Amino acid sequence: MARGTSRLGEAGVPSPRVDAEILAAHVLGVSRSQLLLSDGFTEQALLEYVKAVETRASGVPVQHITGRAPFRHVELAVGPGVFVPRPETELLADWGLAALAGHSRPVVVDLCSGSGAIALAVANERPDATVFAVERSPEALTWLRRNAAERSEAGDPPVTVVEGDVADASVLAELNGTVDLVLCNPPYVPLGTKVAVEVDHDPPQAVFGGAEGLDLIPAVIRTAARLLGSGGSFAVEHDETHGAEVPALLREDGRFAVIRLRYDLAQRARYTTAHKA
Repeated sequence: MARGTSRLGEAGVPSPRVDAEILAAHVLGVSRSQLLLSDGFTEQALLEYVKAVETRASGVPVQHITGRAPFRHVELAVGPGVFVPRPETELLADWGLAALAGHSRPVVVDLCSGSGAIALAVANERPDATVFAVERSPEALTWLRRNAAERSEAGDPPVTVVEGDVADASVLAELNGTVDLVLCNPPYVPLGTKVAVEVDHDPPQAVFGGAEGLDLIPAVIRTAARLLGSGGSFAVEHDETHGAEVPALLREDGRFAVIRLRYDLAQRARYTTAHKA
């Protein structure tokens, strides 16, 4: 694995040792924590490992090579056609789960669900919740339905997958005014922004949100306001350049209070939270 780490470091991979270990564990069919207890590579396994390392060095996300992506306490199937969940989005889910404290049998909606990472994490950690995952992309829906089925088979509470556009007022209209929590990680990167090579493997419609990156967020805010009951909680992830714009959009809507910009561990503006007035 030392040679794999060295090769990935030379290629500019941000976390060469971690990725080398993940790939080794994938090839050997063990968890990363079990690597030291494994028997090591056979000749065939070593060939597969070298190939996987070279694929990663070319910029392919490690999650596309392994076909899996961790998110909080769940693991998701991912691949071409769906956005790979990022660790920073766990902060959004963490805030949402904290907002549910004191709620019994809450109703939760994950807009722009993609792989279902947020929805499935909430269902996993709040088994009493009724969770809906809304997605419009046919390619992403394939992964979302697969992940929802896998988690259900693993014993997690079911997540209801909803095919629909967040800008469509008929989506989940039967829940209007009854939802306790709405979370969303929409496409928000401004067009023309230079992104990491790994991002080139995500579907562009799940990454870019128009010239300013804000094309979809007003619709997300309107839908959240429609769905939430009084006092319900809302959080939306956004670009670090949107620290003024997204709170302003929430204030302009007029249906939200306690609007607050939140930061990630690197002190970058990461998401904004609010409560239905």
